[in-house]
Amino acid sequence: MTVMVTAAQELAALLGSGRAVALTGAGISTDSGIPDYRGPDSPRRTPMTITEFSSGEQARQRYWARSHVGYARMTRALPNDGHLAMADLERLGAIRGLITQNVDDLHRAAGSQNVIDLHGRIADVICLDCAARTHRYELQDRLAELNPGFVERVGAAIETAPDGDAVLADVAGFRIADCTACGGRLKPDVVFFGENVPRGRVEAAFDLVDHADLLLVAGSSLTVMSGLRFVRRARLRRDIPVVIINRGPTRGDEFATLLIDGGCSEVLTALADTVVQCTPKPSGSSSLARPPDAQSNRARPQ
Repeated sequence: MTVMVTAAQELAALLGSGRAVALTGAGISTDSGIPDYRGPDSPRRTPMTITEFSSGEQARQRYWARSHVGYARMTRALPNDGHLAMADLERLGAIRGLITQNVDDLHRAAGSQNVIDLHGRIADVICLDCAARTHRYELQDRLAELNPGFVERVGAAIETAPDGDAVLADVAGFRIADCTACGGRLKPDVVFFGENVPRGRVEAAFDLVDHADLLLVAGSSLTVMSGLRFVRRARLRRDIPVVIINRGPTRGDEFATLLIDGGCSEVLTALADTVVQCTPKPSGSSSLARPPDAQSNRARPQ
């Protein structure tokens, strides 16, 4: 019996009554080709802060040029086995909800239903001046019209960075788009570094944890308090088990009931398979009913 299967069986035994809640970070999306900030092999990255973004047009030009290239690549990312296994666990009744620190929306694409996007979604855009909200694909089209051939000129060799970004040395001449409603400043509807998560979103996430009997952390280093606070609440206030799946140590290891040092895709797939084996299946029915897109994505080579 492999170490991975043994860990999955131990975790399955802890899941209990099906009131577990999951917290996911960038590590669950790396197998979809989206880099993380703090993985064991990740280069040092300096993301733009909200203070810098708000400092003037030059900073916004730099951000939107990089994001225009990075988002075009990000839209090609597909849910991986970790996302699909997490959706399976929800359908099987093993977890009741999911809090994600990621902005890629791959959990919903995989079929997860009860998802709180803690840091927002890169697919949405908000105006800082009038609060109008629009879809990102509309802005992508406008940026492409303002900057014809820009994505092609920077070339395929440009490094992709986390959160729909790309590493560009030269953004000279890139033209940014303003809000069509008021002419104001546009920003992706995500929480930048240095920015607070909206209070209502945090309270909804706390409510999930407060009604859980286990917190499952997958692919997060828990370096920032926006994720660590849920681990601390689970252990120090609720005294429920915390299981952490991650490659390498995390800031929350001291609170963990079970630590699994491994990849999210492998561990979560083994866990879902274990739960399937332990779940009574009605005659003539299937334990899992994945959306057709999710089924085809899982079969796609990673």
